[in-house]
Amino acid sequence: MGTSENAVKTQVWTALIAILLLKFMQMKSSWRWSLSNLAAMLRFNLLTYRDLWAWLDDPFGVPIREPDTIQLTLAL
Repeated sequence: MGTSENAVKTQVWTALIAILLLKFMQMKSSWRWSLSNLAAMLRFNLLTYRDLWAWLDDPFGVPIREPDTIQLTLAL
């Protein structure tokens, strides 16, 4: 959070890109999202493993695909 001219320009461009991405997701979704609800729900589900496009159409459904559990073994 800078106050120089370059920092403010960077923050404005970042915000514009974020809003553009949110509007694109809102338009692609069959669910009737408001922009603020979409942003809030994305923030809540940021660290969950979900298919984004399936989630946009059915946000309260149970995810079908489970992540692959690949765990490396520790060789001693």
